Amino acid sequence: MALSHFRSLASLPVEWKGHLDPVTTADKDVESFVITSLREAFPNDGIYGEEGGNVTGTSGLVWVIDPIDGTFNFVRGGQNWAISIGLYDNRRPIFGVIYAPVRNLMFTGGTTVETQLNGKPVPSLPPLDLSRASVGIGLHPSVVTKDRIEMIRYISDELRFTFRCCGSTTLSLIEVALGETDGYVALGDSTWDVMAGLLILSSLGISHTIDWDHVDLQEKLRFACGSDTFLEMLRPLLVKVGDSAKSYGEHFSRYPHQ
Repeated sequence: MALSHFRSLASLPVEWKGHLDPVTTADKDVESFVITSLREAFPNDGIYGEEGGNVTGTSGLVWVIDPIDGTFNFVRGGQNWAISIGLYDNRRPIFGVIYAPVRNLMFTGGTTVETQLNGKPVPSLPPLDLSRASVGIGLHPSVVTKDRIEMIRYISDELRFTFRCCGSTTLSLIEVALGETDGYVALGDSTWDVMAGLLILSSLGISHTIDWDHVDLQEKLRFACGSDTFLEMLRPLLVKVGDSAKSYGEHFSRYPHQ
């Protein structure tokens, strides 16, 4: 369905939810299809979707959906977009599926399910090599300019890491899982962006700084993921530009979180 819309971009209507925040018929159709499928298979579960497809459940389980993460890339004909579906239970992600159709990548994994890429086990990640370290970054337009500047300055000047911004949180997390980058730092991501990806990364030995006990599904997130060494190097940045009442500051010492 998403690919069908992608191949017909010239006729695809685009609306704007906010500055640099597009939504298309593809987003809405994919979310509607996923919700219908989940409701048929798991009628007692709740659903929390980016495009407003929210359903209150009775089981305590919540499916968190980003129908197209990287919509701006999608409408420009770029490859960096993906569908992300995570399952949330008792303030913890427990299962995730990520599908990047154009790049032919399907990640699945969970707390009791082996992490796989296109049906095969995911290779172990190499150790951090500081001589060629690279980090993905995510900067939401709502984040104040001084914090965005400080993040880039710290990564490039203090750590001397290269950085890349692919325009999709889900794809950025996939790049970490594939060993193409060593971690990811974000200011302003949403829970639907990360619910599947961070769980999949945790099974590969990647930690993150989100303290799920102090996060609601509706909140914007400021966090990092990577090896423990990588996160320790980012501590000064996260304490400075993060939310000290949530994952950074007083709760930062609690990583690794899963």
